[in-house]
Amino acid sequence: MRTNLKGMLSMTALLGLSAATVAGAGPAKITAQSIIVNPVETKLDVQVWVNKDASGRGNPVYRKGESISVGLKTNQDAYVYLFNVNGNGVIDLFFPNSYEESNFVQAGVTRVFPADGAKYTLTVGGPNGQDKLLALASTKPLNIDDIARFVQGEGFAQVKVKGQENLARALSIVVSPLPEDGWVTDVATFRVGNAGGTGGGATGTVTETPSQPAPTPPAPAQPVTRIQPGERQDGSFDQAMVQAYDRLKGSESLGEASGYAAGWSDGAWQKFKGVAAYGDAVLLHANGSSRAYAVHGRLLERYLALARAENGATRPPSRLGWAAGDEKVIPRNSFGTSGLYGFFQNGALYGTEKYGTFWLTGQVLKTYQGLGGSGSFLGFPTRDQYLLNGAWAADFEGGTLRTVNGAVKVYRK
Repeated sequence: MRTNLKGMLSMTALLGLSAATVAGAGPAKITAQSIIVNPVETKLDVQVWVNKDASGRGNPVYRKGESISVGLKTNQDAYVYLFNVNGNGVIDLFFPNSYEESNFVQAGVTRVFPADGAKYTLTVGGPNGQDKLLALASTKPLNIDDIARFVQGEGFAQVKVKGQENLARALSIVVSPLPEDGWVTDVATFRVGNAGGTGGGATGTVTETPSQPAPTPPAPAQPVTRIQPGERQDGSFDQAMVQAYDRLKGSESLGEASGYAAGWSDGAWQKFKGVAAYGDAVLLHANGSSRAYAVHGRLLERYLALARAENGATRPPSRLGWAAGDEKVIPRNSFGTSGLYGFFQNGALYGTEKYGTFWLTGQVLKTYQGLGGSGSFLGFPTRDQYLLNGAWAADFEGGTLRTVNGAVKVYRK
């Protein structure tokens, strides 16, 4: 099989152990600092660097406790994953994270983490030594559940693997469903300690410290008897809903079930009473998916309103589809606006008290999120995506996106 052959031929390159052994693999970026490298030539390219070395090819020194920022740029639209690897085997994943709406990056747009006004900082930890910063860009979203997991209420994922070689092996499995030229990596390095110091063999860690952690709502009192999360009327359970309720700390965000898990279109849903400001909620489980996701409050109201208008609420609205991620709270942006974000199979909902709740989809949504979404100069949407002269457009706090001759153009206010 081609997949097995590719794996046998490229393992040395994937682990980044030696450039000489893969000299015939094309212009792949294989250096002594490589962690995982695609051995075939790719049109996709990603560049990563730190604020003390814009070239991305140096090895600048940071002190413990010093702030650090990371820049990246891709030459094509891509989904980007940023890891920091310590010489002692500790690994951090800091993009994607719960503060960003998406890890989709638009071609040619320089992204910096943390961005101006972000609700978190990146700080260099200890001990002293050599760190490696890995950027992996792919043409499609990757399933990294076996590498890292997000816990409700935490801004950054918990990485399950340890050690550079284990990370490389895990990533080689993650990228295997992609076309051979569908992913690419880049590595930047930095040292922690004193310039010219020995470092002692251990390494520093990029740690994340949210500047304004969101308060956790109090858990409601539990009744003696109630319908259980994921429970069907026949007494069986939808395990994806059970896991989602646990993952989301459902007693604090979903509350009690107001009905049994039941079929909806070709999937299933279960309704919940909600907790405080979260409002009424549902868990949505698409047919064939191993995970269920929550939608709350004003996003749920708009989601169901679109479904009623489109098909009498007999199935999800086609412009959005099933939920494909858990709802997120978006911190206050440069316009002073905060809100909610819901990610679906075919689009997204953005909700704010200031403007309302609106949908975006297709290339307009990709362009918007590639620029940084609501945290960018565009801010939150101020109306639904709409047709203008037969092409899609969308209005935002700081500008407009319009489709012109098949391409999405950006206009600032």
